[in-house]
Amino acid sequence: MDTTDKNRLAAAATVKWAVLGTGAIASTFADDIRLAENAELVAVCSRTVEAATNFSQRVGPLRIIADIEALAGDPLVDAVYLATPNTAHFDQAWTLLNAGKPVLIEKPLVTMAAQARSLAELAANQQTFAMEGLWTVFLPAIDRVRSLLADNTIGAITGIRAELAYAKTFDGNSRFFSQVLGGGSLLDLGIYPIALVLALFGSPQSIAGRWLAAPTGVDMSADIRLGFGAFEASISCGFDRNGGNRFIIEGEAGRLVIDAPFLRANRILVTRNRLANYVAAPPRSGRLSRAISKIARRLPLPGLTVHEHGFPGSGLQFEIEAASKAILEGKREHPLMPLGASIAALDIIETILAQRAS
Repeated sequence: MDTTDKNRLAAAATVKWAVLGTGAIASTFADDIRLAENAELVAVCSRTVEAATNFSQRVGPLRIIADIEALAGDPLVDAVYLATPNTAHFDQAWTLLNAGKPVLIEKPLVTMAAQARSLAELAANQQTFAMEGLWTVFLPAIDRVRSLLADNTIGAITGIRAELAYAKTFDGNSRFFSQVLGGGSLLDLGIYPIALVLALFGSPQSIAGRWLAAPTGVDMSADIRLGFGAFEASISCGFDRNGGNRFIIEGEAGRLVIDAPFLRANRILVTRNRLANYVAAPPRSGRLSRAISKIARRLPLPGLTVHEHGFPGSGLQFEIEAASKAILEGKREHPLMPLGASIAALDIIETILAQRAS
């Protein structure tokens, strides 16, 4: 992006986006960008013109861009959302950033911390915006969590417990279990609680954990312990079960429970006694426990405060608005999701995977 393009963008009120890729997450992006006030989807690029054309007919109409080189040099595209397989992110982002084109990259940013460091250096040298699309960090409910923590609502933090697990039938050719496609539960699921811990509490002082291998050698599940001095964050993820999928922050004066599924956070529960703790996060995941909890939440209950933060669409509009605002303001990173945090998350994942599998 040359000086003329940068000046034009600085004077604009809307970022004109292209999407690279035509899968499910690209479709979600196309749907949710309509809910963003400062962004517009204008183009699509894919490996084949046929796929791009079908995508355009489904969500558009959009302008079809034949290949990534044309996309990188297109003066009518302000920024690109990468909605491609994990292992394609690095080369694609490198091409776009090298041409000065701002990028928003679907999580994970890349598959290795060394790649993330290279992209961060390139973005800095090119003075071009780059961000990992970790949408959870930008949800209104997470903004409420930040406010509650800043107000010392639950007192000094004593611990964090987070789980994100969805059962997947093993298929060695699927993106979830394929090494070639950058599979594994940590990159697909664990990245969410790791990123949220980093966004709320910064980098840990210590990292420990273990992982269980799938037949293809990627991680089927993992347990992580991040030490923060006065407290520890215990994180688990996996394809081997359906988990409770809550994010719980424990304090001396209560708990903050980001309700399930926390990656799509729309409800925060503040608890101050044992009954409220049970209602907010039943220790068992059976139907009876869920039914009791659901009913009890609708009743006035001492020690329980519920903060509702529902939203239309799938929720990507908040990261789209945040990235677009940063681009329009000429920023190179977003303070809630800097590249340093993406690098730190990958460092944590690599530290865990460096251990021998269980």
